[in-house]
Amino acid sequence: MMTEKKDIRGLMRALRSPDPDIHSEATKALGTLGPEAIDKLCRAIRTKNKEFKLGIIGALAEFRDPRSVGCLVDAIKDNESEIRWEAAVALGEIGDSHAVEPLVYALRDPVKCVRHGAAFSLAKIGWKPPNPTESAYYFIGMQEWQVVKNIGKPAIPALTLILKDKDNKIRTKAIDLLGEIRDSQATPALIQSMGDENREVRWHAVLASPKCGIPLMYLPRGLSKRPQMIKNPTIAGFLNFLLPGLGYGYLGKWWGPMIFQIDVTATVWLFKYGGEGTSYPLLFAIYLVLAIHAYYLTVKMPRDPP
Repeated sequence: MMTEKKDIRGLMRALRSPDPDIHSEATKALGTLGPEAIDKLCRAIRTKNKEFKLGIIGALAEFRDPRSVGCLVDAIKDNESEIRWEAAVALGEIGDSHAVEPLVYALRDPVKCVRHGAAFSLAKIGWKPPNPTESAYYFIGMQEWQVVKNIGKPAIPALTLILKDKDNKIRTKAIDLLGEIRDSQATPALIQSMGDENREVRWHAVLASPKCGIPLMYLPRGLSKRPQMIKNPTIAGFLNFLLPGLGYGYLGKWWGPMIFQIDVTATVWLFKYGGEGTSYPLLFAIYLVLAIHAYYLTVKMPRDPP
């Protein structure tokens, strides 16, 4: 019905639907309406509604019309990784040579799925890396790790870049490959990784560093820059005074919840059989002792190990 009436706006609204069947039908219908529909979709892609924008990109990918390349190139620079990912895939579906440069740039994205989408789209277009460094970015996007290792020293800049990936496993893999390449050019990246927030990543950086010629004497200094997982003793004491056991729970002690349950039961029993006059002073003294204990327990806790 909307197709017969050429109701482009109505069909575009259907792209917001979470139902994949409705989205698919709306996309097919828009595809029959020609350039006018593509122009309106390209203008609407500026929306801040992520789901709507994803729907528009999906529709443009179905059309495979080179006129939409410009707005998809803008979308590949979006702040949302899902938008960048789908835009990269859509550019590959269209297969226009004008998409090559932005897709090559997307191989340097900090998010693995965007790099993956860009690499596959470049392969669809028929792009070939012009040099070993670009090959490294491309095969990292493809996650062809053995090929990256074989590239050797020219892969170091690309491996250094993906140390910013949010996926701990990707960062760990990059560090392992840097260690296998065994080149001193990887030194800054490995020293930086010893300050990583993730313990596993830091340990792999420790193991890889000697392979790249970093003296063992430098490793403790690198590890000292890691985020310190220190609990606040004042918070632990306050929580234990407020609700006994809560402070121990904050410290990760398994017996914190057990103490909390004991306190609840004991408090009810005291008020029932001892009255308020006896219960309040006794509970205050117990809570104070537990607060002091939690405070000093926190002070003596070791810092997060390497």
